[in-house]
Amino acid sequence: MAASPTDAAVLSRDARSCAPATADLLERYGLYLTGQRALSDNTRRIYIDDLHTFLDYCRRNGHGLRDMDRQLLRGYVAFLATSGRSDGPRPAGYARVSIVRKLTALRTFYNFLVQEGWFGSTPVPSARSFPVKVEKPLPSFLGKQEATRLLAAPDDDTPAGLRDRAILEVLYACGVRLAELQGMNLGDIYHDRREILVRGKGDKERWTLYGAPAQDALDRYLENGRPHFAATGAHNDPLFVNRYGGRLSRRSIEKIVRDYAARAGLKDGIHTHTLRHSFASHMLEGDADLRVIQELLGHSSVSTTQLYTHITKQEARRAYMDFHPLASEPDPGGDQAPQEE
Repeated sequence: MAASPTDAAVLSRDARSCAPATADLLERYGLYLTGQRALSDNTRRIYIDDLHTFLDYCRRNGHGLRDMDRQLLRGYVAFLATSGRSDGPRPAGYARVSIVRKLTALRTFYNFLVQEGWFGSTPVPSARSFPVKVEKPLPSFLGKQEATRLLAAPDDDTPAGLRDRAILEVLYACGVRLAELQGMNLGDIYHDRREILVRGKGDKERWTLYGAPAQDALDRYLENGRPHFAATGAHNDPLFVNRYGGRLSRRSIEKIVRDYAARAGLKDGIHTHTLRHSFASHMLEGDADLRVIQELLGHSSVSTTQLYTHITKQEARRAYMDFHPLASEPDPGGDQAPQEE
């Protein structure tokens, strides 16, 4: 990805740099993200977009890349928090979670500059030392009856309904991400073992499992639904296709989930990740081992999976306060689960 003229000016402004400050630096950074960091195309795009925000800040304030220190970083954070974006008549800052993401992208860029010989070590601190903290909200999930209603919403008498039912079943049965579902091919489904080969973040592969309802939905879709959209059925052909036989887009999958959630009378804000959260929460409610859930979800760290233990504790507290006959006094601890940093 080539740098813009303004980006090139920021890169070349630092006369103290021994490295060639050329317009192809961002292109090499993009190759670094995909080649060495093994980031997906979507994550690569987000990181580079976030870097352009920083380069624009530097251009406006006369900074070069070698000027990075805590004072510059704090100024950048203040810029992001107050006037980093303008979506309306008045400037508005980014949400804290977006600020942390942009700082993470910035640290990745400076790690790249270290590799390029610009620095001996990165001047951008780790995420734990960022001058902004974000409390992670607990993810929302469906109750078991709500999940049942959602799965029953598609019309099984139509090819599109068979496809949509299979999509919902796989999302809930396997806990996969949107991009993972969208990228599934016919050859990734192992019907005899009820397993799916999933390609996750950074093209990491893992196996996930599914049960009899998802198997039935997949079989019916492949036999009576998919042939109406696509005549071919090769190993590398997409599993879920649109009416023209092409791979179903992420936006279309999101719309499918949203529309059926409305049809099932569920609360607003249901999306594909809600089913992933529901998968993990219901597994924990069934006393599944946390590391097994971590493996099935494709989390690199068990600490990410532990977030779902907070959800089940919160739900248990709420159920106790609502239904136990001796729980009439207000709960001094409240119903808020502890937040992870």
